[in-house]
Amino acid sequence: MASDDGSLVKEATALLDKFSAGEQCLDGFIEDAEKDLQNMDAQHKKFILNVVSGCTEHKKLLDVVVNVFYGQNGRWLSRGDRSQFVIICYLTTFVLDDIGLQRFSNIVKSLDIKKMHTFLNFFFKHLTTWIQEEWNHIYDAACVEEQWIGPLLRWRPHIDILMDQLDLKMSCGSQVKKIPIKTTKPQEFCLTKPKPRPLLMPELIPQQEKCKPVPNSTYRAPKEMQIIKEIKQENHQKTTELLNEANMLQFSFVNRPRSERTRRVMTQVQKDLDSKLQFNSIHPTKTPSSNMTENCPVKLNNAMKLREKALRNRKEEKELKRVERLAEGGGEVTSFVQWQKNMREMDLHEELAKIEQRRLEGRISHKEAAFPPKIIMERNQKASQLKKEETAQLMREYAEKRLQEERELRDLVQKAAEGQNNSKMAKEKLHKFKQSIVREVSEQSQVLLRQALEEAQAERSRKFQTILEIRAIESLPHVRFKYFDDTETAGHELLAEMSIVELKLRLAHLKEVEQTEQQKRHEHVLKVNQKKKKLDLELETEYLHMRAMAQAAAIRKEKERKDLQQKIAQEKVLAEQKKLEENEQEQRRLEQIKSSQAKTAEPTTKKTMTAEEICESMVKNLEQLIQRAF
Repeated sequence: MASDDGSLVKEATALLDKFSAGEQCLDGFIEDAEKDLQNMDAQHKKFILNVVSGCTEHKKLLDVVVNVFYGQNGRWLSRGDRSQFVIICYLTTFVLDDIGLQRFSNIVKSLDIKKMHTFLNFFFKHLTTWIQEEWNHIYDAACVEEQWIGPLLRWRPHIDILMDQLDLKMSCGSQVKKIPIKTTKPQEFCLTKPKPRPLLMPELIPQQEKCKPVPNSTYRAPKEMQIIKEIKQENHQKTTELLNEANMLQFSFVNRPRSERTRRVMTQVQKDLDSKLQFNSIHPTKTPSSNMTENCPVKLNNAMKLREKALRNRKEEKELKRVERLAEGGGEVTSFVQWQKNMREMDLHEELAKIEQRRLEGRISHKEAAFPPKIIMERNQKASQLKKEETAQLMREYAEKRLQEERELRDLVQKAAEGQNNSKMAKEKLHKFKQSIVREVSEQSQVLLRQALEEAQAERSRKFQTILEIRAIESLPHVRFKYFDDTETAGHELLAEMSIVELKLRLAHLKEVEQTEQQKRHEHVLKVNQKKKKLDLELETEYLHMRAMAQAAAIRKEKERKDLQQKIAQEKVLAEQKKLEENEQEQRRLEQIKSSQAKTAEPTTKKTMTAEEICESMVKNLEQLIQRAF
């Protein structure tokens, strides 16, 4: 089982070495790796993929530990083992509760014992010091303490037992039993004894980097107060400009009364425009047809045809359900639909009637302009009075708004003064807090220097021990002859292990299976294409049938709309004709009053003659307008 777990970790290490975060997507890489591991057991495959995805997800946390570990022990470690240390760090920090201590110990023992011992010793030694501080910079301190540091400290006694077992294995493995070999015993020469090899010079202890100085921005005044002052000045300037514009344009909306000459010119222009309008034309132009899709055939694609077919099927189902509901004694839904349709037609008729009414009101207003100017003057006076009242109301509202703004400005000034006093107190508290932080950092730096000295001494003794072990291993003989057999396995004791002959047979069988699957796919594609062609023909015939029915319904609807428009137009025209007759009677009454006044005055004066001519011209104009209307 231990060798099996070790092979899984090696497979995960190989996948992690292949992955590059800047050039590849994690999801795509996991899918490709899952395809490559198809022959593996489901649980083993899941373990490998979870480990690779977890290492890439928590890359920042793991790189903090592994980078410092290589910085201290990088001279005797290989860069190819970096991914292996990343995986062990991930299993220790995030997955130890899930896999259990037994499986974790099997994984560690299946790898290089010495490397695992040094890494675990380094990790748990610095866990609560600088590792926790670096992790607090990346994530929240409370989350780091609760999720990772707390569980690791609970596992610390069990990990110490595991490290003692690894240390025992290392001490037993260093005592290599040598086979006694019969050798010749040479006689010693009378030579001077060689000097013993000197010990290596100790490495320099790395000094701690200087702390970053306090930024100058902490002792400067904030820029927000200056920005607030500038905004206040701009707002004050804008309000003064708006007030000046309102005072200047206070009574500019009152228009002066037009002179008699301008009125005459305007009436002449209106007459010229009315003469250009051809109300009594023999052959009027027809209104454009609303059916725009008569001569515009559109070829639909298969998706649109299928949607139309589904829509027709739904309509047929609704109709069948309605018939069944009626057969069972239910109510009729079409009555509401008919009422809705009638209401829409009534709205349309009202809109058409309003349009016709506006046209006739324009003609009536044109005729009312021929009334005496006294009535017009009275109307203008009433309108100007209303305008003056509205302006007075607006000025009162503006004054109230100005008073409210001044009150708000006073409140803002008071709040700004209070905020300035609070900012001074906050600066003093911040200065004291920074001084306390500097003291704590200096104390921690002294503790770290003492720990660095102790670690350097332990590292020198460890290096000396490793040199002795390497020399002992190099003195052992190497067996270099190997016999190769195609029918035998490699002997790694894996579940999916096989020989080369068995591998070739399985590959041939897989090729045959792929060829049969490809033939089945080809036959399936041909069947699907035949069904698709049949469906296209059915949809095309149904679409042509529905299009013909829609055109017939549109023509029928257009005829009904035209009949309704004619009826409504006749009713409105009759109403407007009555109104025109009333205006003509009013005009005749005014003419009779003027004629009676003319008889009392002198008959030979020039002024009475001009008034009679004006009345005759007005009567003629009214007759012409009535003829144009009919």
